[in-house]
Amino acid sequence: MKRFRFTLLAICLFLIWLGWADVSLLLRNPSPEPVTIASLDAGETPREWLAVTGGFVDLEQAINTSGTVEIDTLLVPLKGSAEAESFRVLVETRDPELVELFTRYHIGIDSVFAKKAFLDEHRDRFHARRDVTGMVVTGLIASGNRDKLLKLAREVGMKVDENALFLSEGKEPARYRGFFYLTAGLLGIGALIRRWKQQPSSAPPAN
Repeated sequence: MKRFRFTLLAICLFLIWLGWADVSLLLRNPSPEPVTIASLDAGETPREWLAVTGGFVDLEQAINTSGTVEIDTLLVPLKGSAEAESFRVLVETRDPELVELFTRYHIGIDSVFAKKAFLDEHRDRFHARRDVTGMVVTGLIASGNRDKLLKLAREVGMKVDENALFLSEGKEPARYRGFFYLTAGLLGIGALIRRWKQQPSSAPPAN
């Protein structure tokens, strides 16, 4: 019984830790912080929730992270100019227009000449100016995924900065999840404390 209670206590403490992480993230990021792509390339990361302006996507170098032929997620370089070779920011996006254009180019066309003609026709779309709002990838699990994505990007020849910044487009801080975790954890600990107080003493009665 004691082991079960300690397990419940550990679960409650874990919920409180998760809740506080979400709540503190929300308090630090009440709204997306405006920032230019030039500032990010210079090494600045003012907050976790960013509204990045002035960037250009490079759909030619984008990576399919879906792992299947049915593409729904891309990892796209975001550069300071359409001609820039090196960059720091990589955007994880599910934008239907970008996904459709990427799919047509990489899967829908077999001929090298046809691909070149398609790229020449849609070059402005492949290197379009794009403002991106999203969350910086953080946390232990996210950092592990970040390292894998960074390794993959370098394997395909991307000239990405060592301190690459991964931005998940469209993602926002959870507004209610943290408060739910905190409430559940605190209520659980309160219930455990009441049970411990109500537990009768096991000591033998005095003569």
